[in-house]
This record gives sequence, C-alpha cells and structure tokens, in this order.
Amino acid sequence: MSMWSLILHGGAKTIEPSDEAANRKGCARALQAGTDILAAGGGAIDAVLAAVRALEDDPTFNAGYGSVLNAEGEVETCAALMEGNRFQVGAIAAAQGIRNPIEAARAMLEEEPVLIAGRGAHLFAREHGAATCRPEDLAPPGKASTGPEGRHDTVGAVALDRDGRMATAVSTGGVEGKPPGRVGDSPQPGCGFYCDDRLGGVVFSGDGEHIARCMLAAGVMHALSEQIAPDDAVRAALERLEEIGGEAGGILLTPLGQLGFAHNSSHFAVAFASSEAPEPRIYLRKDEAAE
Repeated sequence: MSMWSLILHGGAKTIEPSDEAANRKGCARALQAGTDILAAGGGAIDAVLAAVRALEDDPTFNAGYGSVLNAEGEVETCAALMEGNRFQVGAIAAAQGIRNPIEAARAMLEEEPVLIAGRGAHLFAREHGAATCRPEDLAPPGKASTGPEGRHDTVGAVALDRDGRMATAVSTGGVEGKPPGRVGDSPQPGCGFYCDDRLGGVVFSGDGEHIARCMLAAGVMHALSEQIAPDDAVRAALERLEEIGGEAGGILLTPLGQLGFAHNSSHFAVAFASSEAPEPRIYLRKDEAAE
C-alpha cells in the first residue's frame, strides 16, 4: 500500500510568545483531522478539506471564524481547493456570511467556473449546502485588535493520499483593514497555490499582492519540473519575492511524500505527518526543524 502525507500551515506572521501554544495546538488539531482521513484510506481532497476546516473553526487563525475585519468593519473571506489529477479548481473570493469558506470552495470544485466572488459566492454556498451565517459571526470579539496592524496570514494544506492523488487548500480572512472587495493571492491558482499529481502541491501565505505579482506557486511548480529539491524550490520563490519587498511562507509536498517549507516572515506555523513518520511534527519557525 502506498504512503500518505499531509503538511499544513497556520500562516506566515509574527507569533507572540503568549500565542505560541494556541498555534501549536491549533495546527495539531487540524493535522489530526486530515491524517485520520488519509490513514483510513481516504482521499487527498477530503483530507485538506478537513484540515483547513479545522483551522477555520479556530479563532487563533485568520480564516473562517477567526477572520479579521476590512476597512468597513466587515468580514470578507477567500478560499480555494485544487486537485492534481484533472486540475480542477474551486474558489471563492470577497465572500460574506459563509461559515466555512473552504466548504464553498469544495462545492465549486465540480463546477465549470473556477472562482465566484462577492454576493455570488454567498448565493452559491447557500444553494449547494454550505453553512451560511451573519457576516459578523465570523469575527470573534476583539479579533481585529488582537493582532499586528495589517495582518495577512492565510491557512493552507497539501495532501498526498494512498492512491497517489494530491490536493491543496487555502483559506483566509485577508488583510486587516483592507478595502472592501479586495482579493489577494489566496484564491488565484498559480499565485497562492497549485497542485499537479506529477510534480507536487504548494501553498503560500503572506503579502498577497506581492505573491500574485510574482506568481509564486507557478514558479515553484516550474522548479519542481526542473527537479529542484523541495526546500530549495520554496526558498528560491521567497528570494524572488524579497526582491520586491514581499514577506511570505510556503509549504510543499511531492508525489513521493517529500516535504519542503521556508519563510522570510518571523514565524510560520507548520505541521506535518505521514504514514512513514506518523508522529506529528509541529514548528513555528524553520530553524526548529533542525533542532
């Protein structure tokens, strides 16, 4: 039986000492949700969906229930899910009132449109069984004032299942204080994420406009096609981003279960497990992986 692997992140950001335990526990819970599916023989799509949904339900993270507010004091979310066999993508952007945005993105996966935004995303979610809510219900009290000004952390996951299928998923509340309707890199394939069963899957978190301008995910996929090592592929993308002043972190998984991650932010909450190494590994910085 083939191996399975799952890597996820809780955002490229600054994590205060008082928040370290919450980030580790939140990533651990999300990892468990995804690996339970993979270990039981489930698919990569279901695994990344479960992992990101768990992160959305945790107010520690800027996604779903923990989303920050825009300039008008509203919550607008983006999410996307992609599978690496037929390259199907489901994405929503600048959406209000969707309890778990990744659920709406999953429902979009079988549809012809790649992305639906704004009011259309809410209508689509409601018509396809994704739970809806009041927009204000997604922002816990005090959420907008608890993090650093201009927070932009995104959550994401990449999975490989026992059948060799891969999937990526991302979700975000966007940038704190953003203009209404703003869309960053997260729901754009080739920018904040991509997936190809032959090469691997990658997800980024960070300065959305910079990531989109550089098409970071596309660059990583090209590096993988040139047989660049996973860590090196992510680092090279971040070096390119730094040239225009961008900050980010990225996670990567290959069809052989090899992982890679790097960041130029002060912290990057990452968790990983596989059938070959089922004990969860959770890091808040890359240098912890070498300890």
